[in-house]
Amino acid sequence: MSIPVYTIQSDLGHAVRAPWLEKVGEQLGEELAEISLEEYLTAPFALLFVASGGSENAFLQFERRMGDKPVYLLTSGESNSLAASMEILSFLQRTGRRGEILHGRPEDVAERIRALRRVSLAKEKLRGSVLGCIGVPSDWLIASPMEDGACREKLDIRFESIPMEELLREYEKGGYEENGYTEDLLRHAFDRKETEKALRLYGALERVVKEHHLSGVSLRCFDLLDSIRTTGCLGLAILNAKGIPAACEGDMPALLSMTVMNAVTGTPGFMCNPSRIDSAAGEMILAHCTLPLDMPLSYSLMTHYESGIGAALRGKLPEGVCTLFKTDVHLDRFMVQRAVLLENPEEEHLCRTQVKLSAEDTEYFLKRPIGNHHILCPGDHRQALQDFFTE
Repeated sequence: MSIPVYTIQSDLGHAVRAPWLEKVGEQLGEELAEISLEEYLTAPFALLFVASGGSENAFLQFERRMGDKPVYLLTSGESNSLAASMEILSFLQRTGRRGEILHGRPEDVAERIRALRRVSLAKEKLRGSVLGCIGVPSDWLIASPMEDGACREKLDIRFESIPMEELLREYEKGGYEENGYTEDLLRHAFDRKETEKALRLYGALERVVKEHHLSGVSLRCFDLLDSIRTTGCLGLAILNAKGIPAACEGDMPALLSMTVMNAVTGTPGFMCNPSRIDSAAGEMILAHCTLPLDMPLSYSLMTHYESGIGAALRGKLPEGVCTLFKTDVHLDRFMVQRAVLLENPEEEHLCRTQVKLSAEDTEYFLKRPIGNHHILCPGDHRQALQDFFTE
């Protein structure tokens, strides 16, 4: 695999392309491949190597054709490359455009290129996505609207509303895809009839997702407690493990957050809500009755917490560094912070999967939260998620 690079320089400039770019390529473990201007203008991700001073006018010859494409200026420490790049970046910023100078030690430049490409690939992956809501958002989600205007404009993501009746018709048909997840669930000690009902709902969910070509789905799951006397917890857990972001309660901002996190980090997210916060200690407990089935070290099956029926998951998540994340549907406000998972409590009066965290900023949850549901995943992905919104 190679990373495309277009080079600009002054006719009078003495450009030194190698060995600096070669050293960056060595650190990347990938070739920095020279491309034409037309290829640069159309590439989803490409770098602009400013090879010499006096390259500014060369840049002006095509900058109007770039649209809102971010400009990543590869800059060596020779031939006045840095000075020219600073002039170009100042011009971009004055005209409200995005850009960044990539300069310094080859290993540092290579690391930044990896991060920027990861964000670019995530945005490309999200483009054209359809996120479905089966039923309407739960009545209590008064700060979590189903509005996709900003998502369409910024990321080409749209929301689709799907009647609950369609899911119930699929449930009546019965059947589900047998796989490693379903087989493992059936091996767990629990009422087999209830597990089979939950898996039947999983089958219905998956068929609706395929029928509507959804990239992710959220379910108004509490309505199922009366209509078919089961929960969506296991179905959502399997879909998340299979790489299809799946959220509870018809919460579309939470689903959008899970989808962005998945695209950026390559890992599913645990949708949970804070249950208790100790600001003095910087600690908090979050909980929910479902989580991606490939996330816990181990799990057991229990009834759904609020209703006492159906099948829900109590998972034990690995201790260590993790990331908390949430965005609103307008994509103009987000929260991301590093946390450390300390333990997995098993309290009686909370949802089934519970995690105790040490968090960077517990005051956020009390003073400026983005809804109640937040997304957790293992590892420190702060920089990547911050880059997603700023690059």
